[in-house]
This record gives sequence, C-alpha cells and structure tokens, in this order.
Amino acid sequence: MHGYQVTEFGGVDVMKWIELPDPVPGPGQLRVAVRASGINFAETRMRAGTYSGQELPFVMGMESAGVVEAVGPGVTAFAPGDRVFGRARGSHATKVLYDVEHTLPLPDSLDFVQGAAIPVGWLTAWHALVTVADAQAGQRVLIEAIASSVGSAALQIAKWRGCWVAGTASRDDKCARAIAAGADAAYNYKTVNLPERVHADTAGHGIDIGLMTIGEETAAALFDSMAYEGRIVMYGSTGGRQVCFSLNIGTRNLQLLAMSISTSARFLPESMRSFRELALPQFARGGFRAVVDTVLPMRELVRAHAMVDSRTHYGKIVLVNG
Repeated sequence: MHGYQVTEFGGVDVMKWIELPDPVPGPGQLRVAVRASGINFAETRMRAGTYSGQELPFVMGMESAGVVEAVGPGVTAFAPGDRVFGRARGSHATKVLYDVEHTLPLPDSLDFVQGAAIPVGWLTAWHALVTVADAQAGQRVLIEAIASSVGSAALQIAKWRGCWVAGTASRDDKCARAIAAGADAAYNYKTVNLPERVHADTAGHGIDIGLMTIGEETAAALFDSMAYEGRIVMYGSTGGRQVCFSLNIGTRNLQLLAMSISTSARFLPESMRSFRELALPQFARGGFRAVVDTVLPMRELVRAHAMVDSRTHYGKIVLVNG
C-alpha cells in the first residue's frame, strides 16, 4: 500500500507519498481499500505540529470511504466486499484500518465521494446539535463558519429538527450560498454588527443555540447574540484558542458546552447510535446530502491543503484514489 506519511512537522513538503506495509486488522478492526478520503482543517494543524497530542510518525487523513478487504477477530457486522465509510486516522492512503464501532455501511444511493465527505463534519455537527444541545423545533440556531463541512452539515440537521437557522462566514459569496442552501439568515462576520443583526432578525429574542468554531476572533459577538438560557457549543478554534468573556453572561444564564467527538463518553453510545438509526436513512433517501466543493486526485493533497488555507471553498474537499 501507499500513504502520505509525515515524519517531521512542517509545511506541505513534509507529506511524503511512500510505500508502507499493508495494515493487519486486529480484534474489532477492518482493513479497507480507500476509494475516497475527505480533507479537514485539523489536518493542516496535524501536519504543522500544532494539533494537540499528535505524535510522529503518522499517515495523513481522518476519514474515508471504501471497500472492506479483510476483517479482524470478532468482526461480524461487516465482511470483505462491503462498501463502508467512517472516521479512520491514516485515510490519505490506498488502505487503512477502521475500528468497527466507527464504521458505517455506505448506502447504495451514495458514491464513495459522498461517503468520504460525511464522517468528520456530519458526526461533529450531529453530536453538537442532537446529543449536546438537543436542538428542538422553533429554536434559533447560529452556526459559525457555515460554509465549512461541519457548518454545511449543521445547517441541514438544524432545519431537519425544525429550527430557525442563521450562519456566519467571512465572505459574502459564502453567505449567499448558505441562504440558497436553506439558511434563514447569513452574516459576513467581517463586515456586519452580528449581535445587532441577529436581534433584529429574531425580533429581539437572540440565539438559543450557538455553534462556536472560530474562537477568539468572533467570541464576543457570539456571546452578545445569545438569548437568555442560550447554549453555546464550542468545538473549534480556527480564529484563536484564547477566548475571554465577562462573567455577566451569568445574568442571562448562558451555558458554555465544550465538546470533542474524539474524547466524548457520549459519542459512541449516543451519537453513533442515533446517527445510524436516524441520519443514515436520511442519506439513503436523499434527505441529507454532504456538500462537496471539489474532488481531486489523491496525488493533489498539497493543492487540497492550499485550498483549505485559502478558505475559499464551500463544503468538503475530497481526494480520490485511482
């Protein structure tokens, strides 16, 4: 097999496409022939050495879709030949190991590109809105970075739950695309007074559920946009990790809820279970659909990282083998 291995942190040149030994599935694991893999912002930090806990060496990639080649001891839910998708470290390769509890069957109606665009973004958004925030019909939801893979997924999930949904982005064209995709409002956080616009658009109510991913750059505006008893779900820090806020948020009884699907004790028993039961059927019949901006050959990983850094894409960038 081949994969993009990193043996030292740095720029895009540290990602080397090299020959590696075929992985051998252990108990509860599957070896999957990768057909497509998704790109995530976190991977640029992993490569640079600024992602917490990342050790060397490692193979790039966090999610993929493909065909099962072999299964390890104890695996009965999947067999060689099955089409699958899921979160799997080392997915920018020709083969990768999946843990069975993170593996999902790929519906017949979806191709491998669509499958590879789902796991990280959709499961993050699902955990945030369904498991952590428990979004309910009629609530007002604000999604930061609505043009991201998480944001574009959160828009569909929140509308499915019957919410009023707004989003933020750093470009007017991304805001326009969010409106076209079903958002009730979208704001360029670089140019508008977010709290003022939000309170005007919600008749003074404010936001019930805010999804925070940008961090320091937009935190104050998000706090000021929240309604009484509002909940802020924090899962990212693309605009700075250090967030300061006034303790007067207590007078509005705001809840600050931090999350990571990689470490949450609720993710597997709650989010993965409900995603299998509720989201997969929606994907199968077309109710949900991952937003794919660009599809590139696996050999163009460097170009994909440049696109992520430029932040001009809407939705997911996907790499394909073959």
